[in-house]
Amino acid sequence: MRLLIQRVSDASVEVSGETVGSIGKGLLVFVGFGKKSGESDIPWMVEKLNGLRIFPDSEGHMNLNIHEISGEILVVSQFTLYGSCQKGRRPSFEPAMPPGEAENQYDRFVQQLKESFGPTIQTGVFGADMQVSLTNDGPVTFWLERESGNDV
Repeated sequence: MRLLIQRVSDASVEVSGETVGSIGKGLLVFVGFGKKSGESDIPWMVEKLNGLRIFPDSEGHMNLNIHEISGEILVVSQFTLYGSCQKGRRPSFEPAMPPGEAENQYDRFVQQLKESFGPTIQTGVFGADMQVSLTNDGPVTFWLERESGNDV
């Protein structure tokens, strides 16, 4: 399981010209699942995301988490996080989890995030062609990865 986390001033996602998710200050989280991703990776990622201290305090130091700034979260599925560009010129998506399994994992991730963060989590549409707009604050971007094995 891989997360690309961006601290944003605002972010939104559109599908077919319609805004399906939009946030102000908070986190834009791109999430992808690999063949080695397991269900046990989800609680770890949710806990890490909830506690990640990447927002500035009054002195400008990264000391505050998403809850402490009353921020929002926008989650967007992105299988290309498992794209490999090591060989040739066309990315290989061999390491990515098949779409049906990945959608189940995505739904579990979003559900657990809603249970721990609250129902205000915004999302894109799994598998859709999405246009994502954002203002990266900082810029601040982090990569989280965890693959405990396929224990689904």
